[in-house]
Amino acid sequence: MEFYLNSRFIWVLLFWLFILTSCKNEEKLIKEPIKTNVEYQMYQPSEMAGFMNAMYAYNLQLKAQIIAGDQPSSLPLDLIKLHSAEMSNGKSRTQNWQNFINVFIASQEAVVDTLSNFEIKERYNAAISNCLNCHKTECTGPIPKIKKLMIQ
Repeated sequence: MEFYLNSRFIWVLLFWLFILTSCKNEEKLIKEPIKTNVEYQMYQPSEMAGFMNAMYAYNLQLKAQIIAGDQPSSLPLDLIKLHSAEMSNGKSRTQNWQNFINVFIASQEAVVDTLSNFEIKERYNAAISNCLNCHKTECTGPIPKIKKLMIQ
């Protein structure tokens, strides 16, 4: 019987110890989120990228004129800027690029040549093909966009 009382005493003692230790009023520490100021940097296109976007817009307008049956008579863009415009980071003017630019300038000027014997649609598509040929070797990103400029 003594064992029974000792055993019962131990269980009661353990029960009360458990109750006393588990019922503590602990203050929960609430961590406030750390506020950090994030500075976003807006994308600033290079001079060359801006010029390429202007050429795209011009050729899109030119395509609409040709489809409507109008003959373009002037080239509003200064294509010589292609030789001096600041390139995007990591890009440089290679000899291959220089060759493509010279051919592109000639083909773009041929589009507005009113004395040419070739059909305007052929001259325009040749200029856009020159864009595609250059972008296949130098900067492949805008190829799907350039393909949309072709007149079918």
